[in-house]
Amino acid sequence: MPVQIGQKRESDFSQPLGLLSDCHRRIERFLNVLVRVFESRKGGPLTDGEKYEFETALAYFRNSAPKHTADEEESLFPRLRSSGADRVLECLQKLEGDHQAASRDHATVDVLGTIWISAGSLSPQQHDELGQALSRLRALYAAHIAIEDQDLFPLAAQVLAEQELADVGQEMAARRGLRK
Repeated sequence: MPVQIGQKRESDFSQPLGLLSDCHRRIERFLNVLVRVFESRKGGPLTDGEKYEFETALAYFRNSAPKHTADEEESLFPRLRSSGADRVLECLQKLEGDHQAASRDHATVDVLGTIWISAGSLSPQQHDELGQALSRLRALYAAHIAIEDQDLFPLAAQVLAEQELADVGQEMAARRGLRK
């Protein structure tokens, strides 16, 4: 992704909480692409540019977003649970439920989006199903990302030791094949 003048520089694996938050911006951007194309074409034929944008967004959610979920559920959340912070458990339960719901809706979006790209159009029923899944994802992510960015990540920065955060970052990098 090109750098824009005045744009905040993205975090790296030495700043795992910032990196997770940066990933939220990508989730928002790619979800906005899916919604924008869906709303403008209403299940009808896509231009070549729209096909490319839609497929790129589908690929992001198919390939990269599951790593983000694993970063949270396998690296960050267990450490937060063991921190003993009172506010954490209920919050984590809700966030993990969100991950499961998002996974189901992303599967629907992926199947129907792939059909749309290859067939050139969607049936009215497929169009409605895709719209409902995208609507649920938009609402889910708005609340989910707000909880993590505004509450959970700042809490994690307070209750986790520097080495624990460093370990989270190393695990995130390893998940992407970048470090061991």
